[in-house]
Amino acid sequence: MTSSTLFDLAFLLAAPFWVLLILAPGWRFTDRIAASPLPMVPVLAVYLVLAIGVFPQLWAAVSHPDLAGFQELMRLGGGAGALWAQVIAWDLFLGQWMYREARTLRIHPLVMAPLLVLTVLLSPFGVLLFLALRAAARRRARPARRAAPDAAG
Repeated sequence: MTSSTLFDLAFLLAAPFWVLLILAPGWRFTDRIAASPLPMVPVLAVYLVLAIGVFPQLWAAVSHPDLAGFQELMRLGGGAGALWAQVIAWDLFLGQWMYREARTLRIHPLVMAPLLVLTVLLSPFGVLLFLALRAAARRRARPARRAAPDAAG
């Protein structure tokens, strides 16, 4: 397989799981998928295939990070593809965590869907917005817990 094909494959392997998180929240199968690290494994396999092909350059870029080293790595098809697959796997990990946290905090799926889409496309923005929403949801839940009668009392 070419680097270009593997680059495309990284997202295609993650896309079905994103569809479940966004469009089928609350479905028992979605909850099970969101709790498992297995959806990331195929994407990480793509990463490994691409990373092995450019390992000397990858190692140089990560062991002595500087902008020039990463720019050189990105010029290589396998280097850009490996970094893309790593981002896709990480984004999926974040999306699964956000999904589970939202379910725990009872954040409505219609609120989460746009945040998950944003996380797929621009994960730092999606995650930062989710962290703010999560903090607000936790503050809102705290008084409700205090108002509940104590089991001993």
